[in-house]
Amino acid sequence: MQIKERKENKILNRVEISFSWKHDKKSTPSRTEVMDLVQTLEPGSDRDLIVVKNCSTRFGQPLTTGLAFIYGSKEAMAVEPGYIHKRHESLRSSSSPAGEESSEGGDE
Repeated sequence: MQIKERKENKILNRVEISFSWKHDKKSTPSRTEVMDLVQTLEPGSDRDLIVVKNCSTRFGQPLTTGLAFIYGSKEAMAVEPGYIHKRHESLRSSSSPAGEESSEGGDE
């Protein structure tokens, strides 16, 4: 993985990484693989605070580009829309934060 740009956004308490990943003779990397690699590239980052966005793979090329946000705290992640939290919830180490279980269901 090659980091194209790394910015520290102090206002939103996150590090923004723009990356490109050349994966010759392999399939397109999953979000989990991208999160694992981002975690190794940013020492001290918490996997539960990483958000992967805008991943796209070029047709016919083994090149994936994207954007990863590494937040400093759970509170800072509140700026992300709900669908992003849902998309990443199965990739987190803890299944669901306390209090969310009681709010799910019941409306069906």
